[in-house]
Formats: sequence, C-alpha cells, structure tokens
Amino acid sequence: MTRESAADAAEIARFEAMADRWWDPRGPARPLHMLNPCRLDYITDQLAAEFDRDRRARAPFAGLEICDVGCGGGLLSEPMARLGAAVTGIDAGAESVAVARRHAAQQGLGIAYRTTTAEALADEGARFDVVLASEIIEHVPDPRAFVAACAALLHPGGVLFVTTLNRTVRSYAAAIIGAERVLRWLPPGTHDWHRFLTPDELAGLMRGAGLDPLDRKGFVPNPLEGAWRISARDLSVNYALLARRPVQA
Repeated sequence: MTRESAADAAEIARFEAMADRWWDPRGPARPLHMLNPCRLDYITDQLAAEFDRDRRARAPFAGLEICDVGCGGGLLSEPMARLGAAVTGIDAGAESVAVARRHAAQQGLGIAYRTTTAEALADEGARFDVVLASEIIEHVPDPRAFVAACAALLHPGGVLFVTTLNRTVRSYAAAIIGAERVLRWLPPGTHDWHRFLTPDELAGLMRGAGLDPLDRKGFVPNPLEGAWRISARDLSVNYALLARRPVQA
C-alpha cells in the first residue's frame, strides 16, 4: 500500500494553468527565473563541498543522481543536467511535466521526467544522492509527510535541499503584497502566508525525518535590480536549508 500523497489538488491545478509559460521569463514564473541564478549558486557550491567536486570541471556532478521534486517546467533540472548529473524530475502536474520534457528534448538534454509524487517514488524504492525541493513545500498541505518522503528518497549520506519562504512580515510584504498584488508577477492567491515555514520549523521537520540539518542561508531580493544575493544572516524572505541523511554504521 502506498502512502497518501502530500500533494494538494488545488495547488496542482494552479500551476497546471501556467504550465505552457514555465519558460517565459516575463510570465508567471518570472520570480523563479530571477531567483534561479542565486539558488543555483547555493546548490552547486554546497554540492561541490559535500561531494568533493570541482565546480570548474566540465561536468562537476557526473555520477551523481539527483531528483528534482516539484520540478515544474525544469528550471532547476536542466542546469543540473548540464553540470553532468543524472536528473530525474518529478511533478504531480502532467502538463508541467509535458512542458519540461519537451523543453529538455529541444535542448538535447536527457532528463527523466515523470508525473508522480515523492511519496509514490519512494514507495517504488527509488533512491538518489541528492533531492531538490525548491519552492514547493509552501504549497503542500502536509509538510511533515512531504519532508519524510523526500528523506526516504535519499541514499545514506545523501543530501536534501529545500528552498522556500519564511513566515515573516517581510515575506508577506514581498511575496504576497509585492509579487502578487502590486507588481503582478504572480497570479493572486499563488501563496498562502500561513503555509510558510520558519527555518527552525523546517529544520525540526528534517530532524523528525531522520536527517541532520547542515546549513541554512537566505536569498535576499533586490526588486529594483531583479536580482538576488545569498546571505548568511538575512533569512527573512526566501531561504535554503541543507540536510544530510546519516550514513548507517
């Protein structure tokens, strides 16, 4: 018997409605396009350190198996594949997966895209060196079950990256008032502030799933420049947490 998925049908439908515009940098995925260079810098720096890889190499992550959970149109899956990793991208939305698969084929990238959930994939026995869960946990109704499923997808010694929004006054102002109501970068209702997790709450869910949190960083936006920077101190809006599944003795 498979576990119940943490996916939310209303949230899946919301992102399915924008599926054909995932790769439009001025469309509803615009905030993700702006954030992507910053979160990629963080992920690749940490992966290089964790797996003793040289980022300057032609394919620094060759041999690593990565699962991009909630991959959407493939904004993270594609650069990780270009860096040599064997990438599996999963999403509960069939339309998003179709867009991701088509775009990857146009780029000549061999990414294994599937319409499924982390829970279902874990129940199949799939395991990876790295699991990415970027800008998805704030859209699931049961974050605890979601983190547990992501943890179950890891080999011992594997690492989980979660990037998400903090539950603060600043995140409400930036993500909901700014991005949705004022700048209209996102459709109104894209985010529910009450679903945002603080870094300490997320770290607690990771520990509860048997993971060891290793690092946390903030992604600080500059709306005027449309750019982001990594911060060790300011986690008040967007942030990333890295955790490892312990190697069994």
